[in-house]
Amino acid sequence: MNKISARPKSIHGKKEERTAYLCLIPAFLGISFISYFPTIAVFVLSFFEYNGLSSPKFVGLTNFQRIFTKDIYFAESIKATLLYAFLAVVGSIIYSLFIALLLNMKIYGRTLFRSIFFIPYLLPAIGVFKGWQWLYEQNFGLFNFILRMFGMRPHQFLDSPHEVIPSLVMIAVWCSGNLIVIFLAGLQNVPTVYREAAEVDGANTWQRFIHVTIPCIKPIIFYNVLTALITNLQVINPALALTDGGPGKKSMFMSYVIYLYGFQKNKLGYAAAYSVIFFILVGIFTAILFKTQREAIFGEES
Repeated sequence: MNKISARPKSIHGKKEERTAYLCLIPAFLGISFISYFPTIAVFVLSFFEYNGLSSPKFVGLTNFQRIFTKDIYFAESIKATLLYAFLAVVGSIIYSLFIALLLNMKIYGRTLFRSIFFIPYLLPAIGVFKGWQWLYEQNFGLFNFILRMFGMRPHQFLDSPHEVIPSLVMIAVWCSGNLIVIFLAGLQNVPTVYREAAEVDGANTWQRFIHVTIPCIKPIIFYNVLTALITNLQVINPALALTDGGPGKKSMFMSYVIYLYGFQKNKLGYAAAYSVIFFILVGIFTAILFKTQREAIFGEES
């Protein structure tokens, strides 16, 4: 194949190119200082023993070896993080898609309801968790008050090792208003001609949903699953605001362990090693999601 010679750039084109590069420099520097350089620094720091005050001491892979062999939080933090992320992603996707389907119908006050379901996503995290802490309170909380009204025993939602993760997942699901908005945008772009054709062919509501709506919004589902997975794997606010990693380490999430070692025990090098492992873990799950869904979503072979 003969190479096609590139056209020489005009003076005006070269000037535009220089202007574009100059305008991109501030954004590139901002991203580098906020994201890239700190990430590289964490990887480098993971090979050192450092408490933030004395000089860093190179220890090689000792931090990683200690995490995998002697750390008292590592196994529990992985189990807690994965369980929370799985339940939160599944719950958020089902809840947000269901609400989006309802809001996509022609109902009175639809705009108001959209705002109501999106507001929890905008509220400050500490306010949300303190409000739910009152709802979950064993003696005077609203949920236990309702249970007593029906003659049922009160629950220790945040103090029970078996109930703490589902209780925290409920908060995450309630705050998934951003997923509702994205689903709603996707549903509004489903061609009506497809639904009308299926209806003419005798398809009922469920069949139209499975065979028309779902295939049309597959990229939206993929995007929401991906963002929800990454967000919920990095969970830390519930442990900081409500549980402190308890009870019995059941909410000792990996992000919280990193905070614990880095900012409470001043083991910055050790916390950096934890962060590297966590970074790789999130990357693995993201890659698996892309690999398994590539053919279904993008029509490519996996």
